[in-house]
Amino acid sequence: MARSGGEKSKFDLLEENRTDSGIDSFRSLTKDDQYGTSSVPDTTRREEQDKLSGGTDERLDSAYGSSSLTVDSLNEIIDKCSISETPCAESEKDCENIEEENPLATITEDGDTLLLQTPLHLAVYLDQPFVVKALVERGACLELQDQDGNTPLHMACQHGRLECATKMICNISATELVRVFDVQNWRGLTCLHVATLHRQHRLVRLLIKKGVDLNIQEGTSGKTALHMAVEVHDVDMVTLLLNKGANVDAAMLNGCTALHLAIGRQDATITTRLCQAGADRMIRNMEDDTPLDLADGNDDILALFPFDDIQIMGRTIGVNF
Repeated sequence: MARSGGEKSKFDLLEENRTDSGIDSFRSLTKDDQYGTSSVPDTTRREEQDKLSGGTDERLDSAYGSSSLTVDSLNEIIDKCSISETPCAESEKDCENIEEENPLATITEDGDTLLLQTPLHLAVYLDQPFVVKALVERGACLELQDQDGNTPLHMACQHGRLECATKMICNISATELVRVFDVQNWRGLTCLHVATLHRQHRLVRLLIKKGVDLNIQEGTSGKTALHMAVEVHDVDMVTLLLNKGANVDAAMLNGCTALHLAIGRQDATITTRLCQAGADRMIRNMEDDTPLDLADGNDDILALFPFDDIQIMGRTIGVNF
């Protein structure tokens, strides 16, 4: 005999639930078994449902690896964890110390910034000539160096602070100026060297006016300001230094003169200017090379040198190529 429509739908639902392998299928099975055609008594069915329900709860619990924490066990765990207040206080103190410090705004016990810059350094850097004047009048030291070894005058020569430099050294005694002019930064450069390398012509003129030694050598290789002007190909600076009395034949520690450097860099314009100032083209460096040796093969440079060692009938003549 065919099943009625209601019984058939219940039977299909039961079959669909039996194919589900999820955890919730246990509940659906126990719920829908009452619609089945099993002949098992109601009491037996209830016992089976209780077993299934209990098994489901157990499976749900074990599926997450839970061991059912109790209040007592939780308290026991907390007791084992000792929490000290001291580290917290120390960590807060450490955090305060780690705060980022502004190297220009933070002042040390000596009154300097973290960059070891004095108020005079900062006044020059910020281009405040009247502040510079006030600080110098109140005894600010011109020889104090920052973390790079630069004095306030070094900084003025680097950044082109002509007015600040003028206010700084206008009323300083000659003896004190000599000490200031002789200070080298950690690269071995004096104020004159810094001004030359940065092409600060007006500052070089100011330093010359105040009596700076034009032939002072930097501390690493013995270059003078003239050597440095040649290195940066500054013809005007070379001319200025030569006109003010710089030694055209001053030698570095390796024996090279400014003419060696000019020819080595194939700078015909500066070579011409040095030759006009009387540079000796036969001076030998530590490698036994003369400027003329370095010019070998360069016709443009060789054309600048007159050969005056040719004699006719005992008379020396000069020959140009």
